[in-house]
Amino acid sequence: MKMKLLLLLLLVAGLATAQSTEVEVIRVPDSGIQPQAMCDAKGTLHLIYFNGDASAGDLFYVQRKSGENEYSSPIRVNRDDSTSIAMGTIRGAQMALGKNGRVHVAWMGGANTAKEVPGHPYKEHPMFYTRLNDAGTAFEEPRNVITRTSGLDGGGSVAADKEGNVYVAWHGREAGAVDGEAGRAVYVARSADGGKTFAPEMRANADPTGACGCCGMQAFADQRGRLFLLYRAANPVSRDMMLLTSLDQGKTFTGEKVSSWITQSCPMSSSALAENNNQLLIATESTGHAEWVAQNVVTDELSKRVPLTAVPSKHPAIVTNDKGEILAAWAEGAGWAKGGTVHWQLFDSDGKPAGAKAGGATLPAWSFPAVVCPDGTNFAVIY
Repeated sequence: MKMKLLLLLLLVAGLATAQSTEVEVIRVPDSGIQPQAMCDAKGTLHLIYFNGDASAGDLFYVQRKSGENEYSSPIRVNRDDSTSIAMGTIRGAQMALGKNGRVHVAWMGGANTAKEVPGHPYKEHPMFYTRLNDAGTAFEEPRNVITRTSGLDGGGSVAADKEGNVYVAWHGREAGAVDGEAGRAVYVARSADGGKTFAPEMRANADPTGACGCCGMQAFADQRGRLFLLYRAANPVSRDMMLLTSLDQGKTFTGEKVSSWITQSCPMSSSALAENNNQLLIATESTGHAEWVAQNVVTDELSKRVPLTAVPSKHPAIVTNDKGEILAAWAEGAGWAKGGTVHWQLFDSDGKPAGAKAGGATLPAWSFPAVVCPDGTNFAVIY
């Protein structure tokens, strides 16, 4: 009898634990779109979002402290009016938290920042970078970190580590490169002083993989200072997902294929990276469906691909909590100037679905979901 009672108590405790993780659903303030969100060690939620005309709008930053329900007053990220872009969904701003929790933001300049360049068929867009000032009251004057490359199209990304290294990455082309997407490559501008100054961009991928011109990319620095750059390659027959890894603060990189996609067209895809102990969580799109895979950063071994839904889907986001549980979110029915609906799925620490997928909230045009874990246990989906 005692053994049966003990087993019953353990079963009840296990069920309570399995059901204890909650998912909060949050709409972006001020009817904004394209949320980029992160939480710091104190549980403060940091959020940037876009407002305005999709081809030339503005970026705003708010924060919500742990245990509070209200956001701070918005701070505009871009100094000049309408200097950001949301059109295409993958060209917008990205954010990173660096040393001492400083906020770093990078984005592709809007339509009114593009300039004609002799010898180039298209106008050239800047890759802007800025950071929150020491007082946390305003963002510094944005700077264009592109010095010698051209063809910015799919936007870029930013990463920062706790040692003060900041990286702004994008894909473009150098003078003399072969025509088309085959001549595109990934470039990274490095700062060793917390974003005060940047060295001129250097090429990150040694192999001539090409880069899908209008697909987004993702940069991420983990707690050990490793830098990861995730991008979509391009050749006449495929658009494979590639991961670049640097163990020396962005000086050198090794590359590997994450997934294959036999297609000749650009899927205008986005991706996401997150850390889960010794795993790098990689959320991507393949053959028109959102999915994720885990890489063991010690052995470089990739887990089996985890499809998020059987429905055509885009723009996955992923995050983990202190228990090793994973929350992934994505968009269904999204397309050009069409938002679709937002959905999410909780996974246990073994990567197995914990319950059914949820969601269905209407996602605005040009937008996508973001996911965070504010308190180390419970999650939030922001859309």
